[in-house]
Amino acid sequence: MDKSKLDLTDKIRSYLIEKNKNVLFTELSEQFLETAGLKDVLTGVDVPVTQEAVSHLTNLTIAMGMARVIGADEDFRYAAEYRECLRRIYGDNCSKVLISEGAKAGGSGDFEMACIYFRAALQMDPNSQDALYLYGRACLDAYSQEDQEEEYVGYFKAQSIDIFEELTIQHPDFDMGYYFLGYSYANLGQYTKAQLTWQEFMRLSRNHQESSGSTMNPVPDDEIQDMREEIGDRLESMEEAVNIEHAVNRIRTGDYQNGVEMLSEYTTGQYQDWWPMWYYLGIAYVGLDNEAEAVESYKHALRLSPSNIQVMTELVDVYQALGDHVNAEKYINKIKVVQQSLEQETNNQL
Repeated sequence: MDKSKLDLTDKIRSYLIEKNKNVLFTELSEQFLETAGLKDVLTGVDVPVTQEAVSHLTNLTIAMGMARVIGADEDFRYAAEYRECLRRIYGDNCSKVLISEGAKAGGSGDFEMACIYFRAALQMDPNSQDALYLYGRACLDAYSQEDQEEEYVGYFKAQSIDIFEELTIQHPDFDMGYYFLGYSYANLGQYTKAQLTWQEFMRLSRNHQESSGSTMNPVPDDEIQDMREEIGDRLESMEEAVNIEHAVNRIRTGDYQNGVEMLSEYTTGQYQDWWPMWYYLGIAYVGLDNEAEAVESYKHALRLSPSNIQVMTELVDVYQALGDHVNAEKYINKIKVVQQSLEQETNNQL
């Protein structure tokens, strides 16, 4: 099967297939196929017909229907035939035509349809910088819309990260790929990755030229300068976040003493209300056999995140290790209450 070279887990396929639920499928007449020069490819093959194209069936409207189908699902049963038809109809301009359709859809606010066309373009030209860049942007725009469900946001966010990472691999000199990938990492709390990625953006964008950006969405030099100032400020402000991440990683690898020493510097100031810091301090103190400090750290984390089952579970383990069965039972009961509340909330949403 002639598929994209991209080896990416498809995280948003089900959402995009839903966009095509009203597409009809039919076999074209032998005469139509003969005239269109597609008889050898489409004989016995059902082709998609969108509602908009029912009254105006042409090679071009059929081609756009095919692009919609394979853009949502590149494993569709007739995907190979559809791709061959797109090549014959549009020739070497196929990927550019599909990118243009995606840009139109994105411009009208239909970011899922934009994703579909950019994905189809990538099947025709897997190395297209424009298609990768704009696909990542469309995923970002999709999950950034208001009132999106948490699961939807999670899948589109994960897909955008995959795409921006692939963009920086295939086109390592394209500065805008690093700009958006840095934000993706920062939003996940991966500050070291964000720092390194943004540093690469600053290096590449130093000599930015408008022609070096996406041809479908060139970034003017004055906007790049604004972005450089913005990222420069963020790099300065994230030094502490990077240090905290390093401390947490030390604790995760069992270097408890150094982890405690590093995190203790941030227990006052702008990060003092960040519950994960206190949670990891608790883990480190347990590793150092300092149960009293571990209890205080976990309790502090709970004051900041009162319904946190993860923290309460750690507290139960510490109290049980201390032989304090009264407090252990207290938090076991609290965990049950929170779990029941979450179950009830889930049931109410069904």
